Amino acid sequence: MDLAARVGLRLRELREAQDLSLSELARRSAIGKGTLSELEGGRRNPTLETLYALTTALNVPLSTALHGLALPAEISGRAVDAVLTERFEDASAVTETYRIRIRAGTTQESAAHSPGTTEHIVVLAGTARVGSLSAPVSIGPGMHGSWAADVPHLYQAPFGDVEALLVVRHPQ
Repeated sequence: MDLAARVGLRLRELREAQDLSLSELARRSAIGKGTLSELEGGRRNPTLETLYALTTALNVPLSTALHGLALPAEISGRAVDAVLTERFEDASAVTETYRIRIRAGTTQESAAHSPGTTEHIVVLAGTARVGSLSAPVSIGPGMHGSWAADVPHLYQAPFGDVEALLVVRHPQ
């Protein structure tokens, strides 16, 4: 079974576990019902932006949709490529670790995640602009930063590709 089919099956399981109709999840995530149907059927490759919209609407971490895939699991979007390298879960939180690349000259605006979610970045190469939409900060090689991810936030690579480690912590 390929990535699209496995992720699609997992999305359907998550939706059904919350007793949501296809229409209701489409409405909550602002993803078209036809697109969602194709994703669940494994007939469409999921993008990072689409998976974030769906997992946010389902109130689960992104890694929940990738659960059961062999690590590292890679997912790409318009601006960011992310490789899930680790998922740690305990009674207080789910913590995900990603190796990310933000493509030069691109910006990704991410919707707010569940309340209390935080993100932490260590930049390996390049300069990233990250954080809340209203107050992003620039972080260069060897530097780190963190921000509340329960508000809309962005990732930007204004001067060239950015290579970084991203840790996302979702309270249980």
